[in-house]
Amino acid sequence: MRVPRNLEVLRMGTMSYQEALKLQEKLVAERKIHKIPDTLVSLQHPPTYTLGKRRTDHNLLIPETELKRIGAQLHYTQRGGDITYHGPHQAILYPIIALRDMGLGARKYVEKLESTMIDLASLYGVKACPGNKCETGVWVGDRKIGAIGVRISYGITSHGLAFNIDPDLNYFKHIVPCGIANKDVTSLRRETDLALPTEEVVQDQLISCFARQFGYNDLVWKDAASILSESGETE
Repeated sequence: MRVPRNLEVLRMGTMSYQEALKLQEKLVAERKIHKIPDTLVSLQHPPTYTLGKRRTDHNLLIPETELKRIGAQLHYTQRGGDITYHGPHQAILYPIIALRDMGLGARKYVEKLESTMIDLASLYGVKACPGNKCETGVWVGDRKIGAIGVRISYGITSHGLAFNIDPDLNYFKHIVPCGIANKDVTSLRRETDLALPTEEVVQDQLISCFARQFGYNDLVWKDAASILSESGETE
């Protein structure tokens, strides 16, 4: 008989990148010692550019001194991948899960993240697919709709995926997204003729797609207030 697999889902609303990074580090440490089950952090960020551990600063096309003017921050991270943008109206998932418990390697894990976003796009009649060789993420034709950048430490994942619901695409003009030149970035709003529900609904649909791809059959939902309460913090 198949053993039920549980996933704790933390709905954090809008959270600064630095706060989200601290939360991920805490959750990874707790997952390594089996203090918590597999956990999925669902959130959005204020306008933020992040660079991966390869430090490809040349793919930021404006001086750092200009970032404040456009209302964005820059953060360096230890994830894989190149520079990317996170911002409002973008659904972000940070899985803190034990790959070894599922018998998954890094490549298969990334493929399942791609499939998660492809499944979401298909709900709105959008045909998305993985990129060509050296083109990470998920694409609609030659337009990128979802980005992936992950870190795996002792079999525990962090960072994750970002799916464009309806972000301000002008922010992408200031970078070479994921280091891939001469390709456009798109969004669900731009690619579908269907009326979109609220972003909370779309984000929850993305979570459901993730759960199906990874075989979770029991989701435990928590919101930001309950997380802060459990950790002894106040808003």
